[in-house]
Amino acid sequence: MGGPGDPPEGTPEGAPAGGEDEYRSVVFDESFVRAARLQEFSARERMADHSPAVRRRPPLQRGLSRQALILVLLIAIAFGTAIYMGIHHPYPTTDTRSVEPLRMTVIPLAPQTAVPGSTSTDELYTGSPAAQFRTGADGITMPAVRRTAHFSDSQVVTALTTAKDYLVESSLDPSVLTGGATRPVRILLDPRQLDQFDRSFDHPAADGRHAPTGWLVRFDATRTQLADKGIRVQGTLQAAESDANTLEVVADHTFVYALKPTGANAGAKASLFTVRRELTFRFDRDDLRMHQAELVVSYVQAGPLACSDDPVSRLRPLLAGETAKAGGPAGTDPYATGSATAVCGSLARSAQPRV
Repeated sequence: MGGPGDPPEGTPEGAPAGGEDEYRSVVFDESFVRAARLQEFSARERMADHSPAVRRRPPLQRGLSRQALILVLLIAIAFGTAIYMGIHHPYPTTDTRSVEPLRMTVIPLAPQTAVPGSTSTDELYTGSPAAQFRTGADGITMPAVRRTAHFSDSQVVTALTTAKDYLVESSLDPSVLTGGATRPVRILLDPRQLDQFDRSFDHPAADGRHAPTGWLVRFDATRTQLADKGIRVQGTLQAAESDANTLEVVADHTFVYALKPTGANAGAKASLFTVRRELTFRFDRDDLRMHQAELVVSYVQAGPLACSDDPVSRLRPLLAGETAKAGGPAGTDPYATGSATAVCGSLARSAQPRV
């Protein structure tokens, strides 16, 4: 005999015991019933009010859970903090760091006799101390590279290469030497030095800070032209770490130019002009990354020049057959104030070619 909940004839063959699974798909749980939009009136309500069998329930009030609200709030706080720190971060930027202005000295060297000349530039070079110098950028040789305590091999190479590029552009580029161009040199400088660089060319002054010839080699193109673009060069580059954040490169090179008067015919005599440049460069990590240099010291000796000529803006070499005029400045008074006075030296006889 079946139990109280069993069918009178027992469980049908093949059906699960108890018969529960047969109706499980059509039985709705309490949450489903509560979510229904329509609700059936009770029998008493239908008899009393003659109402329809069903009524529409108001929609459930759905909103964000407390956890979702907290998550949104945390995201908003994090985003606002990121924006604030990006605007008011406590670390100094590169542009706020100071840079040392370039200190420069340009010394003209006056010849003791008439300037030797020749129609053959090869003859001039062969008879001069520059006979064994290399030509052009090949004369600016790279030293053996060694890493320092705080800078890698590649960083040292970058510093040396940038210094060499500066020497090439400022001492060998014909557009700079006689064409008046400055951009090839300017783009290699630390941006924090550009104001001093631009002022040097806009308002040249013999104050040890604003001489164009302290930045680059520039001839007076109205008087002088290159007789040979094969400029002879010899010198050294040395790199060392000045502190944990700075590399220093010292360049000491002699450049020898063959010059003749502007507009001279092919048979005109040429002469040699010598420029000794001792430059000190500094590089921080931003300079290395940007392939730029901070030029801090420029010491230049150039001749043959007349002591009476001002070598600040442009170099006006004495050419073949010319002699220096007497009456140049006697020297610099170290106790005097105001603008620095140009110092003039004598060009050694051995520095002139034998022709």
